[in-house]
Amino acid sequence: MKFEIINQPLDQIQADLTLVFVIDKNLKHKFIKDEKEFDFFGFDGSGSVLIQKTKTLYIGIENLDYEELRLGACKAFEAVKSLNIKSIKLASYLSKCQKMSFQSIVEGFILGSYEFNKYKKEKKESKLQNIIFSTQEELNDETIDVNKAELGLKNGQIIANATNFTKNIVNEIPEIYTPIKMANDAKNLAKELKNVTCEVYDEEFLKKENMNAFLAVNRASVHPPRLIHMIYKPQNAKKRVIFVGKGLTYDSGGLSLKPADYMVTMKADKSGAAAALGIIKGASELELDIEVHAILGATENMIGGNAYKPDDVIMSREGVSIEVKNTDAEGRLVLADCLSWAQDFKPDILIDMATLTGACVVGLGEYTSGIMGNNEELKEDFRKKISKSGELTTIFHFNKHLKELIKTPIADVCNISSSRYGGAITAGLFLDKFIRDENKQKWMHQDIAGPAYVQKAWGYNQHGASGAGVRMNLYYLNEIAKEA
Repeated sequence: MKFEIINQPLDQIQADLTLVFVIDKNLKHKFIKDEKEFDFFGFDGSGSVLIQKTKTLYIGIENLDYEELRLGACKAFEAVKSLNIKSIKLASYLSKCQKMSFQSIVEGFILGSYEFNKYKKEKKESKLQNIIFSTQEELNDETIDVNKAELGLKNGQIIANATNFTKNIVNEIPEIYTPIKMANDAKNLAKELKNVTCEVYDEEFLKKENMNAFLAVNRASVHPPRLIHMIYKPQNAKKRVIFVGKGLTYDSGGLSLKPADYMVTMKADKSGAAAALGIIKGASELELDIEVHAILGATENMIGGNAYKPDDVIMSREGVSIEVKNTDAEGRLVLADCLSWAQDFKPDILIDMATLTGACVVGLGEYTSGIMGNNEELKEDFRKKISKSGELTTIFHFNKHLKELIKTPIADVCNISSSRYGGAITAGLFLDKFIRDENKQKWMHQDIAGPAYVQKAWGYNQHGASGAGVRMNLYYLNEIAKEA
């Protein structure tokens, strides 16, 4: 889809269809032309109605908040995607920030238009090509700043396309998407982007670096592991932010084998690494003045005669010994070694992203990510800076009593808790064992297990991958770039 803004009244712009947002069931504003038709259709300002006579689509939204604008744009796409509509025009709808108002609508259209239909015999493509905004604005009596509007259109496309890029990776099937495939995708992405480099390291490098926890997880897979390091480095970088992504291209649970029902969707266990790729893509295209690293641990967790076992003790790269009591708690082992390596690059902020625990989904539901770490101010600042992104987060707080649950008499730490409760936090506390003292206040752990892959449509997200982590972290990077 192409997005543009034209400095003309709405009725002077040519398009196949006019889109009108009806806010808070207010049926009296200037853009509404069909009040007499509403009784026939039963339209009261909620839901949607298409009036063929005037070629106008009315979409009800609760208010002008950014998330409502996204949802409204998604509903509009849903209403026309199967119709022979090639262009839509709409007026300007402004919330608190002009740029963000346009950006949110663009994000809603692009995110709502995503479809993973690669394996379907019949593919139905939408004919919608052009979305045209008029500078006409009546609801708030504001004059449109075209430069701000165009920046919003540009940023909305970059952020939403980066999110959809991540969705494609997460949705891809495990037969195709191996660690080698992820490495190749990273190298190809680096070639397409400005100021981005990529290095890929094999199992021999992992052995040399004593990344034994990472290697243990991979041991029974026929597909070799890959450590992937991408760097976006602009000329005048003001901070260095490092993202570490869990890249389990498939997780069977290992010898602690998952039940069949729980094994379905485990292609999505690479969501953290996929999100890091999307963030690098977005940061480069947004031309942020932040140096961004993406460090991805790509592997499979499979079964076989040489699989790592419950009761094993593994010496990690950081020199912390790990007792294994459950081989299905494997993502934290990969992250432990990757976080150790990431700290060698001296981050100003260190963030790991992972579909780490089912406990996080139990605690927060499917639509919300858990944020953890030692620095309360850092976590609160993150939540504040991402508030406009549309992604939902909740902060989990560490406490010393839960630390007791991952102690073991035969190693420095156990890979699972001794209790069935608090599993999301104890997984975060496990990762904390591998964060050096000088980085404790710089680190955040993001458990995206809930929203990363949901088996039903929700909001402007389709069945499957949502690209969780991409938008919120790009919004965060954009905000800290302004402050630096």
